[in-house]
Order: sequence, then structure tokens, then C-alpha cells
Amino acid sequence: MNAAQMLAHLCVQYDMAFSDKYPKPGRIARFFLHLFVRDTVIGNKPYKRNSPTAPAFRMDSPKNFEEEKKRLIGYIQKAQEAGESYFEGKESLSFGKLSARQWNVMFSKHNDHHLSQFGV
Repeated sequence: MNAAQMLAHLCVQYDMAFSDKYPKPGRIARFFLHLFVRDTVIGNKPYKRNSPTAPAFRMDSPKNFEEEKKRLIGYIQKAQEAGESYFEGKESLSFGKLSARQWNVMFSKHNDHHLSQFGV
């Protein structure tokens, strides 16, 4: 994954929070995501390197760095403007209802994981 693809990859989490563009995983998949992945995503421990990623987050096609950077900054601003009340109790496609704090941890942890990989 190059830097432009990484920025596009980070945008997916925000796109999932603000749109209905992505299908909800099936009941069995959600059960296993909740059981095995949820705590890793919203918990305090940093992500391990080379962890598996969901298909929606895979970036195989070329991306434009400046466009993806602008898009990510826009999503971060949108999340900040939406505020705590927007996210409190909001359902995640994969992990069920989350608190605003859990959404914040998920966003910041994922961003930090990938931005630090690229020295940002």
C-alpha cells in the first residue's frame, strides 16, 4: 500500500460512519467480528503490524494523494463537527452500537496506526 492508497483506506472508516454505501456483514460474520475483532479495534492496545483487513478497506487501484488527503481531512472535520451526540450509540456496521468514546478510539487508533507507518 502506498501513501495515497493508505489515505483512501483511512477514508473508508469515515465513509462507513457517514453513508449507507457499504453493506452490513451477515449475522454470523457480525457475531465473529464482535467476538474476535471488536476489542482489538476499540480497545486501548495498538494494532499489530500486518493485521488482516476487511475487503472494503483493501486498496488495489491507484489513488491520487492530494485528493485522498483532502478527503481524509474533510472526513476528520466532519466527524469533529458532528460531535459526540452524533456518535453516541451509533451502530457500527461490524461491531454494533458503540459509544462516542469507542468511535473516537476506533478512528484515532486506525489513523495513528497507518500514519505512523508512513512517518507522519
